[in-house]
Amino acid sequence: MGETKPVPINTLKKGSYIVIEDAACKVVDVETSKSGKHGHAKIRLTAIGLLDDRKRVIIAPGHDNVYTPIIEKKNAQVLSVAGNTANVMDNVSYETFDLPIPEELQGQVKEGQQIMYWVIMDEKVMKQVSA
Repeated sequence: MGETKPVPINTLKKGSYIVIEDAACKVVDVETSKSGKHGHAKIRLTAIGLLDDRKRVIIAPGHDNVYTPIIEKKNAQVLSVAGNTANVMDNVSYETFDLPIPEELQGQVKEGQQIMYWVIMDEKVMKQVSA
């Protein structure tokens, strides 16, 4: 499942990252219900998948642990562009691989440019084009 670490669900805030259904997600809403007669508050988290944009909701007691993905941010140089895919070389390991170009970056990715990509649970995702 890639690299993750356990954290108490009640420490997550809007903008945090969480793993739901084996998918890395960004938290977009957190609601806490009052603790009931037996003293455990419930947390309702709404999150959007980082790779698939799917909305996911989980409800758990506030003391439960959940997993957050460990996201590595890396830089690479674009070697070539073919359609919606860029062949890039990591600036540190010199590994070359293909990365799909996200919709919001299409038309901006050119040969020789530097890009930033994230490694999220063994998936590589292009995030931005460096100037």
